[in-house]
Amino acid sequence: MFKENTKWIIKLTLLAFFISIAFSFISETIIPDVSIIIGIIITLIILFIGILFDMVGVAVAQGDLSIFNSMAAKKVYGSRVAINLIKSKDKVSSFCNDVIGDICGIISGATGAVIAIKIIEKSSLNNILVTVILMGLISTMTITGKAIAKTRAIKNSTNIILRFSKVLNMFIRSEK
Repeated sequence: MFKENTKWIIKLTLLAFFISIAFSFISETIIPDVSIIIGIIITLIILFIGILFDMVGVAVAQGDLSIFNSMAAKKVYGSRVAINLIKSKDKVSSFCNDVIGDICGIISGATGAVIAIKIIEKSSLNNILVTVILMGLISTMTITGKAIAKTRAIKNSTNIILRFSKVLNMFIRSEK
């Protein structure tokens, strides 16, 4: 058991590292070259991705395997993928919440800092005021969004898992 968890933790660590690098590279190369409005939109998209994956991670952790076994018997599209997600709920939850969710939170903060610098450069506003307000807004949107998403995930886990599984199913294999 310990050996299996160690392998998973190493894989998760490496995956987190490379996803962080990819997200950071994208945000550091794109955000400085776009307008403030486009930068805000990109930051909101990153925030939304983090919130969405947090919701999926909680839904999978909350998911009921028997419901999806029943769906699979009726050949409901995506149900087999859902079964695999729930059988690996600890790994799926760690990946969705800790890797994607947390990375998106960190990267949205970094993109927010770049946007703050751009606003400061183009205006006569106080540096500290702009930075503090922007970071406060990003933090508040993240916390509020995740709180709403997690509550929704707990109440609607079956629907969320099935929808996510249908999307995943398009990428991993075709199910009849």
